[in-house]
Amino acid sequence: MNRRDIIKSVGILSAAPFLSKDLSARINDNETRILIAGGHPDDPETGCGGTMAYLSEKGHYVMALYLTKGEAGIPGTPLDSAAEIRTNEAKEACFILNAHPVFFGQIDGDTYIDQDEYKKMRKLIGELQPDMAFTQWPIDTHPDHRIISLLIYDAWLNLNKKFSLYYYEVMTGEQSQLFHPSEYIDITAYAEIKKKACMAHKSQKPEEWYVDVHERMSLFRGLESGCKHAEAFVRHPHQNYMA
Repeated sequence: MNRRDIIKSVGILSAAPFLSKDLSARINDNETRILIAGGHPDDPETGCGGTMAYLSEKGHYVMALYLTKGEAGIPGTPLDSAAEIRTNEAKEACFILNAHPVFFGQIDGDTYIDQDEYKKMRKLIGELQPDMAFTQWPIDTHPDHRIISLLIYDAWLNLNKKFSLYYYEVMTGEQSQLFHPSEYIDITAYAEIKKKACMAHKSQKPEEWYVDVHERMSLFRGLESGCKHAEAFVRHPHQNYMA
C-alpha cells in the first residue's frame, strides 16, 4: 500500500470536496445587503477585503461595521486623535472597496459585553438588515475580536437567523486560532485592490506586515482551494453542520 492509498484508507481525502466549496456560488441576487463586522478599522479589510471588492463589483451593498474606532492603535497618540485618524483611514479604505462604514461606538482596548450592548447590536443589525454577515472568528487572541464575534452571533440568534452568517480569519496562528475553513472565495482578481485598501490604514504601518502576513495567508488559502489568492470562511449553518 502506497502513501496515497493509506491517506484514502483513513478518509482524509474524502473531506476535500467539502473543504473546497466555493462561497461565491452560494451568494445570489437576493442577498443584496452584505455586512462585514470587525473589532477595529482594518479588520474587515485584512480579513475580507477581496470579498468586499468582489461583492461590491457584483452590485451588492457592502457595509463595514467597526466595533471601535481604533483608539488604542497608535502608540503615544491621545485616544481622540487616534480615533479621528483611524476613522478617516477606514473611510478611505471603504471608498476604495466601494463599501459603507458604520461605527458601533465602543472603545478600542476597553470593549465589553453586557445586556445593553447585546440589545444595542440587535437594534443596529435590525436597522442595517443584512442578508449576509461576516464576522471575526471567536477563538482569537484579541479580546476585541472575540467581542464583535459574540455580539454579531447574538444578534443573528435573536433576529431568528434571518441572514446567513460566516466567520473570517485574521493573522491566523497569531490571532485567529483553530480556524478550519469550510468555504473560500477566489480573490485573485481583487488582490491588488484589497492591498490598496489595507495600505490606506497608514497609521498601522501596513508596509511592514501586509505582505508577510495577509498576502501570504491569501496565497496559502488559494493553494488550498485551487486558485492564486483566496479568502477563507467558516459557515455557521442554520440547523446542522452539513446544511
